[in-house]
Amino acid sequence: MGRKTNRKRFWGWLVAALLVFCLAVLAFFPTRYYIEYPGGADRVSKFIKVDGKRDKAAGEYRLMTVSVAGPASPIMLLWGKSQPFGDIVSEQDLMGDQTSSEYNTIQNYYIRSAGNAAIAAAFKAADKPIHIDYRGIYVMSMQANSDFRGKLKVGDTITAINGKHYQKAQRYIDAIKKHKVDTKVTVTYLRGKHAHSVTRKLVQIKGLKRAGLGIGLTDDTRVESKPHVKINAGEIGGPSAGLIFALQIYDQVSGTNLRAGRDIAGTGTIDDHGKIGAIGGIDKKVYAASKAGATIFFAPDIPATKTMKREDPSYINNYVEAKNAARKMKTKMKIVPVRKLQDAIQYLQAK
Repeated sequence: MGRKTNRKRFWGWLVAALLVFCLAVLAFFPTRYYIEYPGGADRVSKFIKVDGKRDKAAGEYRLMTVSVAGPASPIMLLWGKSQPFGDIVSEQDLMGDQTSSEYNTIQNYYIRSAGNAAIAAAFKAADKPIHIDYRGIYVMSMQANSDFRGKLKVGDTITAINGKHYQKAQRYIDAIKKHKVDTKVTVTYLRGKHAHSVTRKLVQIKGLKRAGLGIGLTDDTRVESKPHVKINAGEIGGPSAGLIFALQIYDQVSGTNLRAGRDIAGTGTIDDHGKIGAIGGIDKKVYAASKAGATIFFAPDIPATKTMKREDPSYINNYVEAKNAARKMKTKMKIVPVRKLQDAIQYLQAK
């Protein structure tokens, strides 16, 4: 009798241990997937100072964010699917071939770049002078075959090739592609505030019949303005705050108050000429804006080109996607299509 009781206890403990183990796996074991879900709708005025002052006029511009959680456990993935407009994305889709550190570096670059472009676009719209300083080319990624791999890294700014500085990323590309594969070139670059130089061979650029450094790159710019504009978005990253930054800055440097007491939200990349570009996760941003009480939401209205359709057959215009999300939510918030900063300015002036 004692042996049977001990055997039952053993199997009871074993089953209990297996259940605890399975629950621990479900709760804590990380998968290679992340959860994207609606984030906040922050007041833009708290991020921006013009001539050392914040905008205290009635109404608010709101910057929406998409929250990312992960690597997610199986239970977290179930939770993510239950969130309004929640999506599960793979690590590859979210970060590509970047490490977490590189991904965060790029997101920080994007928000800084969006701020610079927003300042330039807002000052131009307000007919105020602005100076753009082209520092060089920002290293966004590294090809596996790059001879500069291990020397250059994501986040560096290349300021000269063979001792010559250029004013645009395309000028650097044009200068480099004149050389043949395996030609040695000297690259001068900034890492933080310190300048360095390195000499290595050019490689074949993936998918192109020309030589290159083997990096993904973009312009690294700084803007100088009077009055001085300072943007500090804290831990927020990404390029999609450009439009809403520009509207906030425009109000302050032009001396107008387009908000007129309203809560206004919007999203979209922006260049220094005020051209607006498409972004991701707009359904989540519509949700966050509506919950925060915004009455107007500016959405990029960028028609799909043949190239865009070829690269992404499932492409949906941001404005259309935003309208669909608003309809699903049954929100009264007005979704307004925009292609340039001036569209948003004129809409607010007219209304």
